[in-house]
Amino acid sequence: MPTAVLLGVPSDAGAGVRGASMGPEALRVAGLAQALQRQGLTVHDRGNLQGPINPQHPPVEGYRHLPEVAAWNRQVYEQVLHTLGAGHLPLVLGGDHTFAVGSISAVARHCRASGRALRVIWLDSHADCNTAELTPSGNMHGMPVACLLGMGPPELTGLAGHTPALQAAEIRQIGIRSVDEGERALVHTLGLEVFDMRYIDEMGMRHTLAQALLGVEADTHVHVSFDVDFLTPEIAPGVATTVLGGPTYREAQLCMEMLADTGCVRSVDLMELNPALDVRNQTAQVMVDLTESLFGKSTLMRR
Repeated sequence: MPTAVLLGVPSDAGAGVRGASMGPEALRVAGLAQALQRQGLTVHDRGNLQGPINPQHPPVEGYRHLPEVAAWNRQVYEQVLHTLGAGHLPLVLGGDHTFAVGSISAVARHCRASGRALRVIWLDSHADCNTAELTPSGNMHGMPVACLLGMGPPELTGLAGHTPALQAAEIRQIGIRSVDEGERALVHTLGLEVFDMRYIDEMGMRHTLAQALLGVEADTHVHVSFDVDFLTPEIAPGVATTVLGGPTYREAQLCMEMLADTGCVRSVDLMELNPALDVRNQTAQVMVDLTESLFGKSTLMRR
């Protein structure tokens, strides 16, 4: 098993509500390292990255806190790229989902250099495909997918030295149920493959994951970008952007177990946990439970 490297990103500069900056410590308190060790991984916690504070300014030309978000993402990119180059498995502990731009840009560059296919599994209630022209808020945690696909400020779209960092065919979005109107049109124009909650309701989580993983082979690099608002808020209240009607605990467990079955998960984002809105660290514990399933914990004793 590879060494899992924990990288904390204690910033909520891309979000509209403060608090996600405390997410990395809440995940540590909930026993993330111990859960990974139970599944046979060696864990190295590098602590938290250092970056600018959240200045709480209004948007400028459609972007809120772009300099701060870009500075944090550069660090995430460099650290994830270094971790992958050393043969380790990075787990980025957010922080808001903006920082998936840095982590996935690094993963994409690593895959190009190593000749590996990439599949990004984006677990979220939101499509996160807004642009400065479309955003109703200017909050940049609603823009990471657009940035990865080459639509956004050059400080973010060019992180990987290659624009776009990601092709639409390399990403599958699961659990989507809140999309802004202009954003909806852009998602269709880009041809993103989205398994929204209606699809999951009609087809079930097992079929959804089977479709999302079509084409994944033994040497594919699977990156899981997990925004906790993917889950129904009844089990995960500790997030600022809750949306009713998400996957249940068992549906989420099945999702993680099927991803684990591929044996191809090689990098992970754990994003948007807001301890200020949580109840006795309940949401952090659920995230840790699901992450342990992502690395092999199974409900059934299977041979």
